[in-house]
Amino acid sequence: TLDLACRKAPCFVKFSEMETMANMRAEINEKKLKAEILQLEKETADITHPFYLRKKCEMLQDMNRHLEAVLKEKRALRKRLIKPRCQESLPIEATFHKYVVELLAEAVTFIEKLESHLQTTRIIPQIPNIMKNMDTALTKTEVLAMDLEELEEQILKWRELQKEVIPLEPVSSMQLCFDVSHALAIVSLFIFISISI
Repeated sequence: TLDLACRKAPCFVKFSEMETMANMRAEINEKKLKAEILQLEKETADITHPFYLRKKCEMLQDMNRHLEAVLKEKRALRKRLIKPRCQESLPIEATFHKYVVELLAEAVTFIEKLESHLQTTRIIPQIPNIMKNMDTALTKTEVLAMDLEELEEQILKWRELQKEVIPLEPVSSMQLCFDVSHALAIVSLFIFISISI
């Protein structure tokens, strides 16, 4: 009877379960926090780790020494910078003379072609507009070619009508071809002028 009476009430069972869950959550949060700290240490190791800091300090000290040497030699450096560098020859070993000559030839070629290369690079942004203009000109040329064919047919019809109405002395086919080709050349000249305008 005492054991039966000693059974835990359901509210206390729930309470103990909630307490264990809260403890587990606290432990999970603590592990997460430790993981975040380790990740942060890993990301900032190059800033905070003594090994990397020592390397950076050494680099800064080298740069400092170099700057101090430059400041000590400031007057001599200023003189060297003011003095013109023209009419001075650089000492080049004999084994490299051939390569220097080749390099100079290539440099001259490069300088000669530099302006054309620069013009080409300036034109590159305008290429889409040029292509559009060319497409438009091609379309106009096709339309004018069709108009020219129609005009040629009308000229031939007119020629035939003129022959029927006014009988002229016989014209050779060579002369007719020459007249038609002459008319076509004039029309194509007008078309070309209109396109270029």
